[in-house]
Amino acid sequence: MNVKSICLMLSLSALSVVIGQAQLAVTVSPPKIASQKAIVQLKMKNNLTNKVESARAVCFLLDEQGKMVGQATKWVIGQNKTGLATGATNTYNFVITSPQPFATTNLAAKVSFSRVVLEGDKLADPNKDVQIQNTK
Repeated sequence: MNVKSICLMLSLSALSVVIGQAQLAVTVSPPKIASQKAIVQLKMKNNLTNKVESARAVCFLLDEQGKMVGQATKWVIGQNKTGLATGATNTYNFVITSPQPFATTNLAAKVSFSRVVLEGDKLADPNKDVQIQNTK
C-alpha cells in the first residue's frame, strides 16, 4: 500500500465514524403505571445535520411474557408542535390508556419510529437514522 491509499482509508474511516454518530438519539424510560394509564417518557436528542420537522412513533407495552397489552401511535416531534433543531433535546410522554387497569405493573415499552421528516421535506430513514436505547 502506498501513502495515498493509507490516507484515503483513514479519511473514509473517520468519515464513517462521524456519519455513524449523526442520528436522532432516543432514550426510552420504563413505563410508569397508574391504574388504567401507562406513561412512557422519551428523551430525544437531534444529532442529525438537519432540523427534525416531525417524527411519528409507536409505543408498545409488553407484559412479562412479551404479550402486547397496549399501544399508542403519536407525532412525538412536530405536527402542531415545534420541530427539533440540530443539537437540541426534547422530552415526550407517551400516554397509553387501557379500558381496564393493567393486570401487572411489570411492563416493558418498545418504541419504533415510522416516519422522520427533516428540514426541507427530506425524509430520514427511521431504521438507520434513529437510535433507540431503553433505560432500566
